[in-house]
Parts: sequence; structure tokens; C-alpha cells
Amino acid sequence: MTPATDNAPPAGSGAPSDLPGPLAFQLVLLRHMADHQPVLVEDALRQLGVTRAQMREANRRWQARMHNPRARAGLQPYRALLGTPEATAARRIGDLTCKALTWPVPLWPDLRFEVLTAPGGSVWNAWLVRAPGAPAPDLRTTADLVPWSCTVDEVARAFAPAHPMEGSAPTRWRLACTAPGPDGPPQDVIAEFTWGLYQRRAEPTSTGPTTTGTP
Repeated sequence: MTPATDNAPPAGSGAPSDLPGPLAFQLVLLRHMADHQPVLVEDALRQLGVTRAQMREANRRWQARMHNPRARAGLQPYRALLGTPEATAARRIGDLTCKALTWPVPLWPDLRFEVLTAPGGSVWNAWLVRAPGAPAPDLRTTADLVPWSCTVDEVARAFAPAHPMEGSAPTRWRLACTAPGPDGPPQDVIAEFTWGLYQRRAEPTSTGPTTTGTP
């Protein structure tokens, strides 16, 4: 893959022609969060200086790129918008060694967008994680679960054992756990995430969690 391919979005890559690739990708992230946190998304759009129409168009082009059977899969869609990764590292998961690539996300300066790839180059996972050296939130009770404040890994560690549940879309995760309430007694919690970032609490169901293989 050439540097030109990595840094210059080709036609049909998913980036509106009038927006830089990293900005277009942030709009894709926001579009997927809008169903859960519309007010926060509106604030973010104002901060970025873009419109809802631009957000929808960025997401439309991204979806077209991801579902185009003739397009190159793997990392190419992410590199086309985000350019060269800020960092690349090997990571051991079970018996396999994968590659973790991260990019900065200006809208969330304490986070990074991380893509995990298998040895053959296919994408295993893509989500937001805490940036190296950035302070993690202090999660002690359910009152500390504030939208956009914490990641999947942080909630899972704070309120272990947490059980993964099936999400409503490929970019969404849910965790079932038990956490102390603000007044002390424990509460059953189903935490919902989009692109790995906490969005809201869902009501527990009587059928219990449905586990998945999502990392």
C-alpha cells in the first residue's frame, strides 16, 4: 500500500469531497451514536462546524464503501480516511498475534481509534480506546457511568465480572455487570456502547445476557 493510498481518500472511499478524511470519519462515529445521545451529537457537530446533512452524507459514503463487494477490505477504508496510524504494535490474543493500529480523534483527545487486524490482514475489531498516558475515569458506582466518559474495557475492569451481550448493530456492544449504586446497594447494569464508547444504560431483561465472541 502506497503512502498516497493511505493519506488521500480515493473516489468512493466514504469521505465527502469537501471534508478532510479524519473529520469525515468523526462524523461516521457520531452518526452511529446519534440514536443514543442526540444532544451530545448536536453539540459535537457545532464544535466541529458541520451540519447534520454532512454527517449523514459522510456516513452514507462510508457505508457504501464498506458494502462495496469490489472494494478492498481490511485496513484500507480506515487508512483512506485516517491516513498513517499514530502507532502500530503487536498484541497477543490467546494463541494469535494481531496488529493494533491507532489514530488520534480530535473530538475526544484522551481517546484513540484502534483497529485490530488478524495475521492475514482482516479486521477483527475497531473501536475507541483510552490514549496511552491519558487518565482513565474513576468508576466506583453506577453514578460514574456518564455518557462518552468511559470505554468498554474500563467498565469491564471496574465492575468485573462483566458479561458481553449481543448488540443491536456491528458497531455496538453491551455489557452486563453488577455495580454499587450511588447509595451503596448493588444494581444490575446493562451498559451500551457505540464504537467502544459508553452511551447509556439499558434495562435488564428477564432472559439474561446473551454472550458473544466480541472482544
